[in-house]
Amino acid sequence: MPDRIYTSSTAEEVLNTLRYVTRFEYSVLARVALALSLSKHGRNAPESPDLTGKEIRWTSLFSDDEHTFSSVLTMVYGEKMSKEDELFARRVKHHIDGGCELLGQLFRSSGQDEIIFLQRLAAELPLTGGRATAGGVPILNIVLGMKELNNERVVIELNNTARHANSHLAIMGKPGVGKTQLLLKILADIRIQSRFQTNFIYFDYKGDVVVDDRFVEITRCTTYQLPHQQLPINPFILEDYAASSIMISAEEKAESFASIDSHIGTVQKGALSDAIRTAYDRRSAQALRYPDFREVLSIVRDRYAHDNKKDDSLIEILRRLSDFHLFWEHGSTQPLIDRISEQTFLVDLHQLPVLKELVVYLVIERLYKEMAALPDSDTKEGRRALRTILVIDEAHNYLAQKNPFLQKIIREGRSKGVVVFFASQSPNDYSQKFFDFKELLEFSFIFQCEGVSATAVQELLGCSTKTARELQVELARLRPFQVVSKSLTDDAEFTRFKAEAFFKAYQ
Repeated sequence: MPDRIYTSSTAEEVLNTLRYVTRFEYSVLARVALALSLSKHGRNAPESPDLTGKEIRWTSLFSDDEHTFSSVLTMVYGEKMSKEDELFARRVKHHIDGGCELLGQLFRSSGQDEIIFLQRLAAELPLTGGRATAGGVPILNIVLGMKELNNERVVIELNNTARHANSHLAIMGKPGVGKTQLLLKILADIRIQSRFQTNFIYFDYKGDVVVDDRFVEITRCTTYQLPHQQLPINPFILEDYAASSIMISAEEKAESFASIDSHIGTVQKGALSDAIRTAYDRRSAQALRYPDFREVLSIVRDRYAHDNKKDDSLIEILRRLSDFHLFWEHGSTQPLIDRISEQTFLVDLHQLPVLKELVVYLVIERLYKEMAALPDSDTKEGRRALRTILVIDEAHNYLAQKNPFLQKIIREGRSKGVVVFFASQSPNDYSQKFFDFKELLEFSFIFQCEGVSATAVQELLGCSTKTARELQVELARLRPFQVVSKSLTDDAEFTRFKAEAFFKAYQ
């Protein structure tokens, strides 16, 4: 009965290298290699006759999990196997050697960087547990890139409550300088480091993220391309259906419409609010208490017809929402998302001819309502668990809107573990008279951009007036992927680094 295996000499080289880099034991690395090969090769692991490598005993390889591995191999090969079988030992050896080859390729493609290698490994083979937690809360230390002068890693401790007031983040820069690549890299790292516990809701304004299959795969993200697909969200779902809750929701929807379309006046807001309350009332005796936009449109049309009133902007918006079937409707075959804060999904808006801003507005409203009803997220050893991240690309299209729900998420989201990430074209976008976005952004990353206000730079980076004026000129001269950020240390006014691209980190 075999009680050990001998790897190939090539596999031994890989194990030695990775043990030095990761400080994992040989047995742990061999198990990872075995699992990776089973995942990638299945029953077709390449045969490996070389026995001149590392000796690995069963007791160290399997520990108390030998029955689990026997069951896995039985399932993969379709025949009962146990470690007493000679065939079992050969197959384990082939898979360990084959898995070591895969690990070696992955390490080389990661530039022999430990953190990048482990992140890619986690993406290829989702691992349980986790290397870094604080009392069970994942530690989110995100590598942004390298300082150009000394190649020192630039890292943000995203959920460290002792160092940072919140986790809100903004990335700014002209098109084509790398800001979206950094954003995707940060999101992928968060998903992997949190063991997919931290979700995100991403609004893709340009349509360049939804087609990135690698990002979608790694982050386990569901995509919805509007208007070709329906967003399985009903904006009328409430925590409770008391008369006061319905009245407040109806008034908020009316304000939402008015903030998006200046043609929606007082009379139209009143008509919309009244129609929404009526729609809820008509559903009061049904199992599903929430209406949809088709029902609201029908009520408004009936009342306009009764009053001999011509169609106007309110009718047009409701008609578009209904005709495009943008949101879930009664009778839809698609399962309805009950809690959007518990899902990771991307909404592609770039082909939607109208109502982009309203769609975003209504989803943000829904997220805030869920957030407000949640208990505070866990905080252990100075680390707060992040539940979900609201990601708004091309944010300059939204920042000028007086969206009270976005403002409330930014102000109140910290304790709930709800975070906002913005990507926009200029620091000037965050200078809004009605709300001080700059004050509540903990992390600010500025790529190349022109015509930047020194005041905006000073307020975003927290630097002196003199430094902000000097940076005005420097920001216009930055090369792609060069970034100036709020200082991440205590000994400088700002930090300058070269950002890491998602496509390189996760190629």
